Amino acid sequence: MKKVLVTGARGFIGSQLCKRLTGLGVELHAVSRQPPADVPAWWQSIGGDVSNARRATAICWWNVNLVDLQATRELIRTVRPDTTYHLAGLVTGSRSFEMVLPILQNNFLTAFNLLLVTAESGAGRIVFAGSVEEPDNPDHIPSSPYAAAKGATSAYARMFEALYQTEVVIAKIAMVYGPAQADLTKLVPYIITTFLRGERAKLSSGVRPVDWIYVDDVVDGLIVCAHASGAEGRVIDLGWGEVCTIREIVQQLRALIPGAPEPLFGAVPDRPLERVLKADVATARKLIGWNPSTTLHAGLRRTVEWYRSRPAA
Repeated sequence: MKKVLVTGARGFIGSQLCKRLTGLGVELHAVSRQPPADVPAWWQSIGGDVSNARRATAICWWNVNLVDLQATRELIRTVRPDTTYHLAGLVTGSRSFEMVLPILQNNFLTAFNLLLVTAESGAGRIVFAGSVEEPDNPDHIPSSPYAAAKGATSAYARMFEALYQTEVVIAKIAMVYGPAQADLTKLVPYIITTFLRGERAKLSSGVRPVDWIYVDDVVDGLIVCAHASGAEGRVIDLGWGEVCTIREIVQQLRALIPGAPEPLFGAVPDRPLERVLKADVATARKLIGWNPSTTLHAGLRRTVEWYRSRPAA
């Protein structure tokens, strides 16, 4: 039975990953700074008693602030995971100056602490959730504090792999969407919930092309990254490999929600330094044998159905 640690387990991707892992017979340890407010059926918080975590459906819940190096050290030394999925962090494309320090601490420092203590303890492979927003060569300026922090994390991870034989894989994830995304400020849930209320969505120009990837495909890719041989020290893109503009996404969602009003394009400004970013799916297929399977239309339809079924929508 493998020991698996998931950071950011309350988040959109992390919660879906944990849900999948509970069916794979692993000893699952979930990390967050706060426990879930309403424990779903598949959560079985057992108070940090590692011995009782050896049930396929159990999750040992750890309330840890990974910005704290000593707390991170104690966590890794106690659990000694065979695999760590690092998904914790602030996921935001904000260009606000006030977000620079929180993003540095929560996205870079948490990853650095995990790298350091994993190297110290000789724990197993770490799969880092990177982003296609990261600069892919020195001439590309990071478009946001988030992109800069993710790029720095990837650089340190590859350095630890090369110098200290810390086993790492960097999964650069495209724009994820799907059911159960709790942050309604994110584009797809914002548009869906706004349309379901019969309101006009306030958007930017909508001309930006984006690579969209369904959350289940991302979970599949992360699990493959954790087990694939030859992936050590590599950067692997998890995306669809094609782009679709925000305007096109909005029109597809309007078609799925009859009566949805015309959105207000141009109501908010476009973000500076936006670039067209497309995942290199061919390399992912070659390196780890992963390929996304959920088309954009199918994924958006499932997502709309999920939000429509929720009373709060």
